[in-house]
Amino acid sequence: MSRVIVDVMPKPEILDPQGKAVTGALKRLGFDGLAVRQGKRFEVEIDGEITDERLAQVREAAEKLLANTVIETFDVRVEQ
Repeated sequence: MSRVIVDVMPKPEILDPQGKAVTGALKRLGFDGLAVRQGKRFEVEIDGEITDERLAQVREAAEKLLANTVIETFDVRVEQ
């Protein structure tokens, strides 16, 4: 079984309250100079070989369901 990773992140111009909260908590803990943006990671298991057609299928699933493309970007990659 093969695995494809879909990383979803808020677009840079979109506010990220969860990321701001984590950034503030890190600063309070003494971790200065760190800025966090919080996203999502999906692990998609594929039966059989990963082909261009299967990757296109995962990209379509990400665009239609996994990411809200109005406010989020996504990246699809094969896990090595």
